[in-house]
Amino acid sequence: MAARKVLTGARVVLPTGTVADGRVIVDEHGRIAGHAQESDTAVDLTGHWVVPGFVDMHNHGGGGASFTSGTEEEVLRGVRTHREHGTTTLVASTVTGELDFLAQRAGFLSELAEQGEIAGIHFEGPFISPCRKGAHSEVLLRDPDPADVLKLVDAARGQARMLTLAPELPGGVDSVRLLAEHGVLAAVGHTDGSYEQTLAAIDAGATVATHLYNAMPGLGHRAPGPIAALLEDERVTVELIDDGTHLHPAAFQLAFHHAGADRVALITDAMDAAGFGDGRYMLGPLEVEVKDNVARLVSESGPGSIAGSTLTLDRAFKRAATIDRLPVEDVVRAISANPAKLLGVYDRVGSLEPGKDADLVVLDEHFDLAGVMRKGEWVVAPGAPGAPQLG
Repeated sequence: MAARKVLTGARVVLPTGTVADGRVIVDEHGRIAGHAQESDTAVDLTGHWVVPGFVDMHNHGGGGASFTSGTEEEVLRGVRTHREHGTTTLVASTVTGELDFLAQRAGFLSELAEQGEIAGIHFEGPFISPCRKGAHSEVLLRDPDPADVLKLVDAARGQARMLTLAPELPGGVDSVRLLAEHGVLAAVGHTDGSYEQTLAAIDAGATVATHLYNAMPGLGHRAPGPIAALLEDERVTVELIDDGTHLHPAAFQLAFHHAGADRVALITDAMDAAGFGDGRYMLGPLEVEVKDNVARLVSESGPGSIAGSTLTLDRAFKRAATIDRLPVEDVVRAISANPAKLLGVYDRVGSLEPGKDADLVVLDEHFDLAGVMRKGEWVVAPGAPGAPQLG
């Protein structure tokens, strides 16, 4: 059982705005409380920010571990790596593989979801366009037959949270309807579809754009394609990878400001190398080389397609607040509240409100990570010079 704490003196970002000299009370059950007690341990966070724990709804691994192929120990190491960077709620994403393998993997990951280690499963592939396959094995791709989609959903035992598909493929729109009926987010991504085909998917129930811009046709003035359809429709939340590699800053700004802060989810799309380092890795059956923190497929003809990222959400937060100059409250919506709402867990996480889990991140004045708390326990308890000394 966690010890009660009162975090004081920080700028605390609440759903109603930022409190300049706020406090967060953590009770003995690891939840946010409404009232302090005399016995509470005070933690002075003057000069810092306190924001909700980050929620990553698209993440393939980290710490040298893959969520698609790793053992339980490896998957937990990857989860721990991202927690140490502020992601207190994480959905494990798979990459394209044989259908039976993905179904088996879904059963394995569902156990970790039932234990509360991950927040569910996201299937990225195999129901995607070979024209926009990115770092997915083309020989393993298939059309989104609703029966095959249902096989994966059933294998996840209620823990399937999202599935990315190309709706223009045979069975695409029907599969979107099936996912919506089963309470699974249907995400449009790795698509070569048109504007009209994307609108049809949205009308059928698609509500997410998988890493907008990436792995889809560019925005054209005569053929606006999926980007325009996904950006303009208020029913859709757009994922953005804010690492400075996947998106030009102008493209990021265009999407963020057009969709609005309530319709953006900042994600990592992280692979094994996140929080681990450069080197050679496997992403499903494909070999990836990470150099200078950029992951690309190994290719005989030179650098291949971008293969996920090495991003962690603390870096995404800092970039959004400093380089992109977004209001901190907007960054919090995009990195915590919005994905929590999409995943159906906003009653527990995604904002700092009484009764919710005490999942929070402490940032210094430069937006560098200074502490991480999950369910009332410090995952990262800062002790470096100039950092808060935590009780």
